[in-house]
Amino acid sequence: MFQSLFNYDNPVWRFIGKLGDLILLNVLWIICSIPIFTIGASTTAVYYVTLRLVRDEDGQTIRCFFRSFKENFRQATVLWLLILLTGIVLGFDMYFFLQIMTGDSAFRTVLTAVIGAMIIIWLFVVWYLFPVQSRFYNPIKKTIYNAFFMSIRHCFQTIAMLVLDVLLLLAGYLSLYYAPQFSALGFMFGFPLIAFVNSYFFDRIFKNYIPEDDRNDDGELRPILEDVKLSRPEPGANPEAAPDGHTADPKAEAHVETPEPRFQEAGSLQEDPQVSADKKTEE
Repeated sequence: MFQSLFNYDNPVWRFIGKLGDLILLNVLWIICSIPIFTIGASTTAVYYVTLRLVRDEDGQTIRCFFRSFKENFRQATVLWLLILLTGIVLGFDMYFFLQIMTGDSAFRTVLTAVIGAMIIIWLFVVWYLFPVQSRFYNPIKKTIYNAFFMSIRHCFQTIAMLVLDVLLLLAGYLSLYYAPQFSALGFMFGFPLIAFVNSYFFDRIFKNYIPEDDRNDDGELRPILEDVKLSRPEPGANPEAAPDGHTADPKAEAHVETPEPRFQEAGSLQEDPQVSADKKTEE
């Protein structure tokens, strides 16, 4: 009994270890977000580590954080600036229609509803953008498209995450007035706690975009297969005969071409190469 209690593979110790990782991630996220324009890269790095934590993958938190921060710095920064600029424009438009604009109330109501719908879509994309950037490798345009596509396709999970995150933020705010001793926990864990909770949703969602056959026995996710073409027999040829004269497996009708390792075609998802590199390092 005592031997299992002090075993580091014990679920209790693993949970405590994850809490320690979240505290460390919070410190790293705050420090790396001080320049403001680096918030995108630091948020991507946080999600890279939390997604590994929910899959119980071992690895040094600091090394994984800075590796993702470095690899995703340029693209994550561009995404962050685009999202920030879009959010400022939408926020100003909403303020203008609600507080400044006068005149036909019906017309103002319609414009306010349109801007409100755009803000909801903006929130959906923001919630998925950096987790997608941390897990998959695509050009900026396709990363935004994939984040929007996933958020709409998994609408219920998206709403659940938004509601849960709002409740966590509300609990942290109320604790400042009614339970100050618990508010310290919010400052200790900070944003990485929210990212960790969301990662349980994202881990399940991302599995839908990676074929079951492309996972190792240990559950490691592999890149999604692309350019799958069904092989059709030539006219008059034996459909059960392979080109080399051997009998072909009737179930193996798909010919898979090796996908390009970098930028992918429209709508495709390519798992970030650093995930595979970390796997090789661990082995």
